[in-house]
Amino acid sequence: MNLQTMLTWSWLNFLTKKRYDVLLKKYGSLDLALPHLTPELLTALGCREETLFIILNRLEEFDAEAYQKELERRGIRCIGFDDPDYPSALQKIPDPPIFLYVKGDLSILQQPCIGLVGTRAMSPYGKRITEHFVPAFVHAQMTTVSGLAEGIDATVAHETICIEGKTVAILGYGPSQILPRSNTRLAQEIIQSGGLILSEFPIDIPPGKHTFPARNRIIAGLCLGTVILEAPEKSGALITAELALDYGRDVFAVPGNIFDPNFAGCHKIIGSGQAKLVSTPEEVLEELGIVSPTTTTHISLYNPQNTIESTILSTLTTMPQPLDDIVQKAQISAAETNATLTMMELAGVVKDTGGGQWVKT
Repeated sequence: MNLQTMLTWSWLNFLTKKRYDVLLKKYGSLDLALPHLTPELLTALGCREETLFIILNRLEEFDAEAYQKELERRGIRCIGFDDPDYPSALQKIPDPPIFLYVKGDLSILQQPCIGLVGTRAMSPYGKRITEHFVPAFVHAQMTTVSGLAEGIDATVAHETICIEGKTVAILGYGPSQILPRSNTRLAQEIIQSGGLILSEFPIDIPPGKHTFPARNRIIAGLCLGTVILEAPEKSGALITAELALDYGRDVFAVPGNIFDPNFAGCHKIIGSGQAKLVSTPEEVLEELGIVSPTTTTHISLYNPQNTIESTILSTLTTMPQPLDDIVQKAQISAAETNATLTMMELAGVVKDTGGGQWVKT
């Protein structure tokens, strides 16, 4: 897709996967569809009259070249659903965002991701839970994912950075600013530490009642599982959990004092059988099939003996992968991959977990 075409469609901020598929079927590409963007087409796509006028006004005022320069100035990149860098986990959900605005290192999404969510009104106990769970996930070479709100979200990002892990912050508004403003410095630290900030919204879109549930589906869609660390009964974290369940992902919740309203949401979703009660991060890792390394320094001290070892090592994660998947990702023959894995297992840096599935150790 032409970059200016992509920026134009993303700026209009109305494409759902269903509408995207209709346009591709009718015109073959968004490039070819753009000249046909008329009130009649928007009506056929299911846009209401008030939405139609907003879209056409945004189209009339849009300057693709100026917008591109503004994104470059801010260090923000826009990618589309058909881009090779688009997160594969998101492509598998039924309602993926068609465009993503990204700032930072997208490659950290290739590691297993874990969603850690909870209330903005974090209690001291909730903070202690977060500080207990995050290190175990980082040690297991997982990428933490949260929403960069106050409370649990901010603590997840901060704790991940403090122990040199990688974290992703999903915004519920356009990435021209960070809200609350008190998290602006934290957002900078996320990028500086090799993390990622991601939003589906154009840079001028403010937060609204629909933007945060949209944000929550990205958290749920990116992650193998979602852990509710502390949540009252009306918490947005429960929306994330419900979406994760819809996507066939695992949901976990940490219990609290039965008299504490800050944990009423956790207790409700546990009681309904929708979330697995967990009291340790190891229970989450075991349920997800993640193998936690026995030491945090072993991998970093290992010096690959050749480019094949280096490529295979970068392909492996703590999530077991079958040989065929490793061969496909590494683009190395099955025989060479198998032989190299055997030698690396003898060196203690990889492990066959059974059934020919391999992980970093």
